[in-house]
Amino acid sequence: MAMEEAPQTPLCHIVAMPYPARGHINPMMNLCKLLVFNNKNILVTFVVTEEWLSFISSDPKPDNIIFRSIPNVIPSELIRGRDHPAFMEAIMTKMEEPFDELLDKLDYSPSIIVHDTMLYWVVVVGNKRNIPVASFWTMSASIFSVFLHQHLLEQNGHYPINISENGDERVNYIPGISSTRLADLPLNDNSNRSKRMMQMTLKGFQWIHKAQYLLFTSIYELESQAIDTLKSKLSLPIYTIGLTIPHLNLKNNPKPNINNSYIEWLDSQPIGSVLYIAQGSFFSASSEQINEIANALCESNVRFLWVARGEATRLKQICGHMGLVLEWCDQLRVLSHSSIGGFWSHCGWNSTKESVFVGVPFLTFPINLDQPFNSKMIVEDWKIGLRVKKDVKGDILVKKCEIVKIICEFMDLDSDLTRDIRDRSRNLKKICCQAIENGGSAHKDLNGFISDMLHYSKFTYA
Repeated sequence: MAMEEAPQTPLCHIVAMPYPARGHINPMMNLCKLLVFNNKNILVTFVVTEEWLSFISSDPKPDNIIFRSIPNVIPSELIRGRDHPAFMEAIMTKMEEPFDELLDKLDYSPSIIVHDTMLYWVVVVGNKRNIPVASFWTMSASIFSVFLHQHLLEQNGHYPINISENGDERVNYIPGISSTRLADLPLNDNSNRSKRMMQMTLKGFQWIHKAQYLLFTSIYELESQAIDTLKSKLSLPIYTIGLTIPHLNLKNNPKPNINNSYIEWLDSQPIGSVLYIAQGSFFSASSEQINEIANALCESNVRFLWVARGEATRLKQICGHMGLVLEWCDQLRVLSHSSIGGFWSHCGWNSTKESVFVGVPFLTFPINLDQPFNSKMIVEDWKIGLRVKKDVKGDILVKKCEIVKIICEFMDLDSDLTRDIRDRSRNLKKICCQAIENGGSAHKDLNGFISDMLHYSKFTYA
């Protein structure tokens, strides 16, 4: 077990238990940083597997966030493979016991456990030990409402979904959710794989009522209808605590003394001229689709910065001279750069929040899970982006000629279409910035949650 020296005795000790995946660990860590930034008397014990500790132990963090690790109970072939249902099943069945044992070994008794909603067994552990539990949902509040009301899809004969037959059909009976194509709902491919993942996801919702708090990583103004609906249906306190993205890094260090060639390259490009492309870190488009995108970039003559993990060398040879292909970049810092004019995105919730926060419009190319629904919110509800793939079938290849056309149209800053999209993107940016400032909706909810924790915290040594 990894050990670090704890700070002086705090008023409140939070144990944070994230789902062991990058898209879940990052928002949980950003939440913890926000909590300790707002109150220095909070200590956070951040629990990860030994393998994840090796990945993130050197990341910068405040002194009053300390790491503890549990054994790698998930087989490595599942961590690096693509059998996501087996990965989820291992997490649901093998992590509870070592986490429960870890709580007895901590220097201080937990005041509260903040856990990823997917890890429903944390609620079991907390209730058994009489420790308050805050359920932290790392996707949108709107998707939470979709899962919570999954039974309505079954009652109306819309689940399992067969998108090849009725993907274009729209439903408008999910509380707090505007009219939505069946193809844009999560886990919609009618496969045994999706059915298994849906079953495990819904199991977590059976324990929501046993938690003491529910936290959404969102801004109320972005999802007001869904959040109001959930507050009316659930009895536990709900806090919409903000976007939990690393915006404090930008605020505290807007121009870091770093020697990144891609930042220097962005500095040399015209304002709003560069298309940033990132397709996420877990699910990915097919090799054939990636080739179509690369050839389209070469033909379009549009400036671009493409993060393509594992394929950067190959794609550099295809894409031409108008941009950069990288293995990694500081995404929020790139998106906030003045030369970025658009974001080609898989529409994961973390990436969606970052681009909304800095006012960059989208070309959406979702792949799986909540991504199609996030794309729907971007294009239909917020109207700050365009869909690259208009066909609802998941296996349809978008050809080079189609991609060239939409990229050129999207990056034309003088067109009426993109002007409206950019105006709305800037307006959402203002809304998000106001929400996290003193007196804003997210600032109030974050401090309300902190006040609740401090009020009910009975801190003793373990």
